[in-house]
Amino acid sequence: MERKKELLQFCWDYMDQRTARLQRSGASLQESLDSETKSSAGDKHETGRAMVQLEQEKLAQQLQELNRTKAVLQKIDIGKKSDKIRLGSLVRTSLAHYFIAISAGVFKQDGSLIYCISSGSPIAQLLFGKEVGDTFVFNGSSHSVLEVV
Repeated sequence: MERKKELLQFCWDYMDQRTARLQRSGASLQESLDSETKSSAGDKHETGRAMVQLEQEKLAQQLQELNRTKAVLQKIDIGKKSDKIRLGSLVRTSLAHYFIAISAGVFKQDGSLIYCISSGSPIAQLLFGKEVGDTFVFNGSSHSVLEVV
């Protein structure tokens, strides 16, 4: 249970870092837009403004995706016990350890590696509903589910 709490916090920290990075990008784009407004008129000015606005639209899409990902994290109840693999499960297989939440990279602690994966990832899709003792094939390799926490 403690490990799952640490993993969930790792995912939230990852999201906080992404949020801060996007906010910095947004501030930088706003500065660029403001400086384009102050520059001389003409085609170059209009092109510069259009490019900044396109970047702002991309940033807005990234922020929407970030909010959807945060909503997934909010749904995770690490205290809920289940023998079947689901969102929020910590899974030990014969080849790797997975925390099914969001794609947040690798959690490293005490020499162990736990892959924080999205529930929409191909491996998570294969894992959902499996129990200890079940096997599955991923990328040509056979895996066994050894533990579900």
